[in-house]
Amino acid sequence: MSDDRYSSDVLAGYSKRTPRQAARAVEAVRDLVIEETATGFCGAVLRVEGRLVHLEDYRGAVRVFPLGPGFLLEGEPVQLTLPSRAPAGTARSASGSFAVADVKARVARASRIFVEGRHDAELVEKVWGHDLRVEGVVVEYLEGVDDLESIVASFSPRADRRIGVLVDHLVPGSKESRIADAVARGRHGSHVLVVGHPFVDIWQAVKPARVGLTAWPEIPRSVEWKHGICEALGWPHEEQADVARAWQRILGRVSTFADLEPVLLGRVEQLIDFVTDDATRG
Repeated sequence: MSDDRYSSDVLAGYSKRTPRQAARAVEAVRDLVIEETATGFCGAVLRVEGRLVHLEDYRGAVRVFPLGPGFLLEGEPVQLTLPSRAPAGTARSASGSFAVADVKARVARASRIFVEGRHDAELVEKVWGHDLRVEGVVVEYLEGVDDLESIVASFSPRADRRIGVLVDHLVPGSKESRIADAVARGRHGSHVLVVGHPFVDIWQAVKPARVGLTAWPEIPRSVEWKHGICEALGWPHEEQADVARAWQRILGRVSTFADLEPVLLGRVEQLIDFVTDDATRG
């Protein structure tokens, strides 16, 4: 037996015909972060439609690619496949929480969540409706927050009868912030939570990419915001019915929490936690 370590043929057993190992199959499940090799586009799986996968990057841009090979997962070549049916009990609701199957809506709690308008209520219902029914939380809309102090006083909140309020354009120095501060300082303040988002209107809480925009248009303060948005997008805007149709068009692009800006997600979850706190359970 030779002890010459250089005597063996280093090419022994090598063949150019040696087949490559097939890339392992990975299911295109929602939120899987993947890179498409041809373009370098990296994003999370948003949804699968037919044999196409929709990926969303961190800026909200969405690209569509065919399922199959040509992807990298943490640097490893993989081929994306159709996601299998989720096992019973692991389905997710539109808000991202675990969906509870075969459960009746809970009897409504005394506590309430108030939002400013109909569009706010419809968006909350679409994304968090399952969670709210399981918890027995009713959402009502106020048609503005100008009378919030009197509404709170009339409701007479207490430890087992809380109010959560979602406010548009809650930024320092705004009218909304002054109203929220006054409620917090009031005699019912410990049983009321007012939170908000910085957007002029709830429409802006929908990621602009969902309606084909890179950003929502800037509207002069002299122009009614919703009408200005419709005009900027080239949509009819002369009548209130036009604005209503525009909102339904936007709302139709929302399927889950991933279609909304994170700042809104956190505030709504905060309100649900507040009004379903153990102190409110009877």
